[in-house]
Amino acid sequence: MALPDYLQETAKDYAKQLTAATSTPINTGTFVGRQFVAGEDPLQSQAINLATQGIGSYQPFLTSAQQAMTQAGQDVSGLGQYMGAGAGTGAGSIQDFMSPYQTGVIDETLRQYDQSRIGGRQTIQDAAYDVGGFGGGREGALLGQYDADSLANRTGLTAQLLQQGFQNAQAARNNAFNQQQTLAGARAALGQNQFALSNFQRAGQAADVANLGQLGAFRQGLDQSRLQADAQAAQTGAYEPFQRLAQYGSGLSGLAGFGQQAPVPSTAPSPFSTALGTALGIGGLFGKFR
Repeated sequence: MALPDYLQETAKDYAKQLTAATSTPINTGTFVGRQFVAGEDPLQSQAINLATQGIGSYQPFLTSAQQAMTQAGQDVSGLGQYMGAGAGTGAGSIQDFMSPYQTGVIDETLRQYDQSRIGGRQTIQDAAYDVGGFGGGREGALLGQYDADSLANRTGLTAQLLQQGFQNAQAARNNAFNQQQTLAGARAALGQNQFALSNFQRAGQAADVANLGQLGAFRQGLDQSRLQADAQAAQTGAYEPFQRLAQYGSGLSGLAGFGQQAPVPSTAPSPFSTALGTALGIGGLFGKFR
């Protein structure tokens, strides 16, 4: 089908423009290349450095916690020595808590008691002498009863002093048991606190890494959207003569009665939405640090 005469010059003009446009290679470097790829955001770099530095940083807290728990276990094991006289090897028995001065105290107390009883014996002898019964049977009976009472009282006093010393030693042993038990509990609590600090340190650092990484990824996505917009603008500019010629040729075909319609330009995805989705995806990786 031949073109009408009135379109002959127009067709020649179209052919000249098409020849001129296709004879020059398109400079794809204006819209293809690394210059349109967003680099790592400073916040992402900070997040990566923080995550790297944080590896093993909890170990001092964990070591302190283990040491405290080990000491607590040793303290608990040592409570057995306070369970009673002769427990284990005998260490920690009541005898070990007896006052080293108890023997001296008992001896001095008994000496003073004996000294106090001498005066009463002398009184009996003086009374017997006054009535002319010195050396008699009645004097002997009175002195015998007096000596028996003195011995009984002396024995009771000794038992009382020993019982008091035993009770004091028992109280001292119980106090030592309670102190040891309190020490074990305090060290166990210290270990638990160290464990808690270790977990807090790791959780806090993970949160920092996640937040920095997500913010950095979002900013990187914004930068990428701007770069992609620039690339699309450059690409549109490079292909604009061909699109114009395509429209020109399509119109010419329509006028000639060939029935072809102008192509509808395709719609490219929004660079912002694409970059934003990429940013959220990368940010989600940093969120795994939590």
